[in-house]
Amino acid sequence: MNSFKIFPRVILSFLLVFFVSGEVHGQILKKLGKRAERAVERTVERRVDQETTKKTDEVLDSILEPGSKKSPTDPQIGNPLPPSGQDNPGNVGGNNNSGSTDSQTTRKTIEVYSKFDYVPGDKPIFFDNFSNDFIGDFPSRWNTNGGGEVVSVNDSDEKWLELISGYNIYFIPDTPNLPEEYTIEFDIMALGLDNKTSSTAFLRVALSDDDKFKEGANFVHAHIPFCQYSPIGITMANHINNKREIYSVVKADLREEILDRPHISIAVNKQRFRLWVNEEKHIDIPRIVPQGAVLKTLKFHMNNFKDGKERVFISNLKVAEGGLDLRRKLISEGEVSTNGILFDSGSANIQPQSMGIIRQISQVLQEENGMNLMIVGHTDADGSGDANLSLSQKRAAAVKNALVNVYGISDSRLQTQGKGESEPIGDNNTPDGKAQNRRVVFKKI
Repeated sequence: MNSFKIFPRVILSFLLVFFVSGEVHGQILKKLGKRAERAVERTVERRVDQETTKKTDEVLDSILEPGSKKSPTDPQIGNPLPPSGQDNPGNVGGNNNSGSTDSQTTRKTIEVYSKFDYVPGDKPIFFDNFSNDFIGDFPSRWNTNGGGEVVSVNDSDEKWLELISGYNIYFIPDTPNLPEEYTIEFDIMALGLDNKTSSTAFLRVALSDDDKFKEGANFVHAHIPFCQYSPIGITMANHINNKREIYSVVKADLREEILDRPHISIAVNKQRFRLWVNEEKHIDIPRIVPQGAVLKTLKFHMNNFKDGKERVFISNLKVAEGGLDLRRKLISEGEVSTNGILFDSGSANIQPQSMGIIRQISQVLQEENGMNLMIVGHTDADGSGDANLSLSQKRAAAVKNALVNVYGISDSRLQTQGKGESEPIGDNNTPDGKAQNRRVVFKKI
């Protein structure tokens, strides 16, 4: 065996002797086994010329504690969440300058989302990012039979609702009665997850005919898992007139996604229920929503978090009526307006989950060779008028660039324009109104 292959073993032995006694050393080596030992060797070989001793220690520690993954810093009282930055994008869709994303990273992510087929509803009926709530309070537009509070992210304007776990505890946003066809979107942040997190720890997203704190006679449940030691999958269930019709576990490994602030998208079209985590569609059940029943209430429930170190937060909840095919409307009416193209706060970086809409627009242009479009950007009234005008122009240009560079549409077929805050369609004093005003319009020219 050459000296280079021996070298990783020497480092491993040295570190184990340094940190533990001889007896514990032997126990850990036995626990590691040959497979883990080889993984250590490969890690050290790969990094020996470029990593410091501290970095090597971190890699080895991650192997010595199987099941543990890179996780956010443990929360502290009064400072509960990790600092903003690359792991904490700015306030969704806002006009301030609190967040931005590296353009190269954004471009790569957008390419991943280029086949994303989720399209949000075109008529917002509820939006809450807790911007009007005080830190430490329960949000004014939600109800619960338990507890929870609004918290902020360090040096960011982001706010999140911390959900608590408990028996039969629900968190209910004040959405109007849900229509037959609608979409739901929200962001999740989880802290303190590890290989001891229960296999039955999940966030339940429920659609129910009960508007209080019961399951209801008719409902649909989707369980988003938080377990880290095994790919638990997504559980789907329903009741129709108090009788279970569907109970299934759909294979899905969400362990990495759940640690990295996933974006959840749901589309309900009469009886059909679809669910995406980030860009990937995991659920598409054509007849799970009870036919004829009015599932008027959206509810969230945290299940089986016991240690206290595990914490789950939700933000940027958006419910919108519709979610239908925008292509037909653009072809038949020559114009379509959407609130579903989202940007990083204060910038023209398109959030990747918006690509489903842009993809549909590209499909129209590919089928209708003679169609040219004007892309018009609009903002809410936060910030100065001049800044918002410039921002709306840049956002329209960003949408054009996505159509050209991602979907291959000819540059000559697209024009752009920015209107800033000059043409509001909602009340800029409310979160719902602001969400309506932040929009992109496509017009046939």
